[in-house]
Amino acid sequence: MNEKVKKLKQQAEKRISELNQETDEIAEKNQAKVLEAFRKNKVSDFHFNPSTGYGYDDEGRDTLEAVYADVFHSEKAIVRPQLISGTHAIGTALFGVLRPSDKLLYITGKPYDTLEEIVGVRGSGNGSLKDFHIDYEAVPLKENQVDFESVAEKITANTKMIGIQRSKGYANRDSFTINQIKEMIQFVKNKKPDIIVFVDNCYGEFVEIEEPTDVGADLMAGSLIKNPGGGLAKIGGYIVGKKALVEKCGYRLTTPGIGLEAGASLYSLLEMYQGFFLAPHVVSQAVKGARFTAAILALCGIETSPSWDAKRTDLIQSVSFHDSKKMTLFAQAIQAASPINAHVKPIGAYMPGYEDDVIMAAGTFIQGASLELTADGPIRPPYELYVQGGLTYEHVKVAVTEAVCSLVENHVLEL
Repeated sequence: MNEKVKKLKQQAEKRISELNQETDEIAEKNQAKVLEAFRKNKVSDFHFNPSTGYGYDDEGRDTLEAVYADVFHSEKAIVRPQLISGTHAIGTALFGVLRPSDKLLYITGKPYDTLEEIVGVRGSGNGSLKDFHIDYEAVPLKENQVDFESVAEKITANTKMIGIQRSKGYANRDSFTINQIKEMIQFVKNKKPDIIVFVDNCYGEFVEIEEPTDVGADLMAGSLIKNPGGGLAKIGGYIVGKKALVEKCGYRLTTPGIGLEAGASLYSLLEMYQGFFLAPHVVSQAVKGARFTAAILALCGIETSPSWDAKRTDLIQSVSFHDSKKMTLFAQAIQAASPINAHVKPIGAYMPGYEDDVIMAAGTFIQGASLELTADGPIRPPYELYVQGGLTYEHVKVAVTEAVCSLVENHVLEL
């Protein structure tokens, strides 16, 4: 290892040590919450047994959903391998609740790229909300914060749902904390009490002690190959919230008349249960890894967001290289420090659902698993790479340190 980089690594670890202790305390409280839900629902080894075919009376599936509902302090939950991603879970929630002539208003700016074809910003005739005459509008942020004045003006009688994206996604903004989400919910509920608040919770589960459903969100969705899968779930998504709304989502997931009564769990239950139990700890590892990434890169003079000492509300650490070569070299170094496909060299290329070419370093055990260490981003100014995940803090430190060494060795970073 480059001696200068080695010293920076030591400085970064010393700088963040007290904050990492706080993260461990959050993990312990969230672990207790998950454990209590397991005990309350009397989770037993027979709950891991698979079901096939229609999956009627799948007690393991139904109990897992009860555990999720309890942990997220909501009335009902859907946790299924049939939800293939976070985007699918979000789409299911939107289509499940919204009807023609309704309006969806996102108040946290433009949502994640993969939602654009769902709402109808890109593509046509593919069954988007727009195709079903469901209106969509996103209120731009004002100085990277919710523009409450504009939100108030945009809420009309037809505004049925407010959309909130907790994580920054590929946007150049801070992710929103639970306290900020609470303020948003209170504001729109005061404006229109019957409005439904939906929160995209991807990347945020267990980073803080509370979740959006603790502060008034009516409906919330996320992915099991992100935080709540604990690094073990191979597929799946979840939707939690008010019972009547979740049941409507169930009719969208399957079909009216069947809803959540069917859906075989196959062989997914053990890893979903065990992954959810491990999630508070694994998420804490990823949070500490993100903080280390910010700290060592700041010492190198590289722009990061959030800063190493900022409050954390999700896993994402964005790094602005302002140079496509630097961005590519860093991503390739992360791939080279991965346990899987370390020999592969990622380059920017088309990916379904994204507007620009995307580079994605993802040497993960589960394809696309964002709770495992990944680094990806669209090849567009400011050439921002989104470094996230890490099953162990130690792996993140090794990989990011090697990535810094790669920048030095390739003469694009001077220390």
